[in-house]
Amino acid sequence: MPVRQSPEQVGLEMLCLCGQLDLLIRAQMQQFQEQLGQGCTPEESDSFQAQGSEILDQMLQCLEHLPKPMPQLEDYLDMVGLSAMFPRVEVFLIQGSPVDMLERPLMDEYFLHVAKLNQLLVLSQQLEEDIRHLGSHKYIAHQLSVLYQVISSFRGIQVFSDIKKDIEANFKQMKQSLVAEEGCRHEPQLAAHYISWILEITQNLTTVVLSLPEELMEDLHQAVTLMSLLLS
Repeated sequence: MPVRQSPEQVGLEMLCLCGQLDLLIRAQMQQFQEQLGQGCTPEESDSFQAQGSEILDQMLQCLEHLPKPMPQLEDYLDMVGLSAMFPRVEVFLIQGSPVDMLERPLMDEYFLHVAKLNQLLVLSQQLEEDIRHLGSHKYIAHQLSVLYQVISSFRGIQVFSDIKKDIEANFKQMKQSLVAEEGCRHEPQLAAHYISWILEITQNLTTVVLSLPEELMEDLHQAVTLMSLLLS
């Protein structure tokens, strides 16, 4: 006997499916732009049509878990607020073709913010792992530079501003310390105080991202509120 999902489980699965379809539509819109740039008439790809149809089928199957009478897909998205969160999906259901928005939808900001936080976490953990275990610190300066660029993409967050200033104050000297003297055959290694300094940065960043303080959540509040209403 098939397992029946609760309305909350249906809402969560529909949220995920809307996110997948929205991403697929955005990718197709990007492809349209590339086709126009090459002087070609925009055409939907076979993979878009196949994947889009598959996601729509999954959505309809998901709705079958709801109490009868089963709502229409568009009505359900309106009722739970998913059409407001994913307007590209709503327009796609109505028109049957991908259309971009004149204004950036709310969830675009949410996904961008979450992606940056994830990037910050992954880069911090990778840098910490490499500085502890690699026999050469040759590329540590480059890794720290990439991490700095991601930190700089956040605006108005004090803890990131402090770390950014700390990197700016010490980066040149740290990078210079890795320049090997002519004729030296040893792999470049950071001095102990630079290792401790970088580890303090990576650990601070990891702690901040995982704890999600209020100032990191400000750009997410509207999207989180909508999702909370959906799952309540």
